[in-house]
Amino acid sequence: MVKVITYGTYDFLHYGHIRLLERAKALGDYLIVGVTADDFDKTRGKINVQQSLEERVSAIQETGIADKVIIEEYEGQKIDDIRRFGVDIFTVGSDWAGYFDYLNEFCKVVYLPRTEGVSSSEIRVEKSFLRLGMVGYAPFLRKFYNESKFVNAVDVVGLCVPEEGILNDLESEMFYTTSYEELLSRVDAVYIHAHPSKHFDLNMKALEARKHVLCESPLAMNLEDCNTLLRYAKENRLILMDATRTAYITAYSRMLLLLKSGKIGKVVSVDATCTSLNSPEKVESNRLWGSLEAWGPTTMLPVFQILGTEYKSKTIFSIKEGEYDSFTKIDFTYPNATATIKVGTGVKSEGELIVSGTKGYIYVPAPWWKTDYFEIRYENLANNKRYFYQVDGEGIRYELVALASAISNNTPDYYISRNISLTIAKVLEEYKGNQ
Repeated sequence: MVKVITYGTYDFLHYGHIRLLERAKALGDYLIVGVTADDFDKTRGKINVQQSLEERVSAIQETGIADKVIIEEYEGQKIDDIRRFGVDIFTVGSDWAGYFDYLNEFCKVVYLPRTEGVSSSEIRVEKSFLRLGMVGYAPFLRKFYNESKFVNAVDVVGLCVPEEGILNDLESEMFYTTSYEELLSRVDAVYIHAHPSKHFDLNMKALEARKHVLCESPLAMNLEDCNTLLRYAKENRLILMDATRTAYITAYSRMLLLLKSGKIGKVVSVDATCTSLNSPEKVESNRLWGSLEAWGPTTMLPVFQILGTEYKSKTIFSIKEGEYDSFTKIDFTYPNATATIKVGTGVKSEGELIVSGTKGYIYVPAPWWKTDYFEIRYENLANNKRYFYQVDGEGIRYELVALASAISNNTPDYYISRNISLTIAKVLEEYKGNQ
């Protein structure tokens, strides 16, 4: 029996895929199809995949062409699979011609012509093309725009700024306006990066215009407003997502899964720090960002995702310069755990994340909020383990893919729970009320 193996992502399985599989099957008697896992696709820079691994595997199985379907999860797996399954022929599309010649040492390599005129990328754009507008004033929008170019499903078409001349070097690449209403009339969704005090109004206007929203956290500065936004979005089948990029980074999400599996025992402490000596950004009303407004939502994210939002009490220490805090430290007390966040725009500290448990602890080095690496450390150093996951674009690309997927499938599969969004707004409201 001649065994043949091939691999692919198979996002939105189409006629070209099927023809390639049929020709692969014709090379032998038994066809093994490897479907690349989501995380492995990310490490290869393929972040535009819209369908889940389960959907893609199911689509292959339903064709009836494959005799066996496996998951490709790591670099070098092809050699392992060829040896393990006793494969005689490895085949792939001709656009990879020459790339897999090294496999000739283990089996015969055949490159098959692709079906012309059919492309998964084109199908993804056709199915879920999203016209996105940017709202704000910050230089960060330039980085956001540049990273958006890596995501086929999203096209940033417009920019709304509070006054003429801000970020006008992007004007030639998209339409440029100071009118929020004009932007909303020409897009399907908006990305908001403005002063947190403006988030509620900007979010509400977008939702009322029936536009989806990706907004930097917090969604609003108080609990009632945040709840109003989330309820309105749900009732009108609109997507409203926090744009805290950390939540979408593979290393961070894998760390959370390992914690849930009990790798360090019971978690008793979470400590997160984010500081910067850069001058706070100014908005059109000449207001500055406080350190808790700028960094608070990011540092609270791991606390609430790991320990939950039902803390018993909190203690706040803050250093203020006029109306705004240059440094704030908050201690959260839970029934059987504690957490500390430290944020600063005028104070510098090590920007690390440490999660302490009864068996060991997790250490995420600075800057932990855009990490591609973390360690699990134990009393016995021989048991320590390091985890590496490639990250591209500081998580911006991944959150855009998540937004496009949520809108396309009309399924609010949020990386940040609604309860966490509400609790972040509640903490900020109580902080402001106590000042």
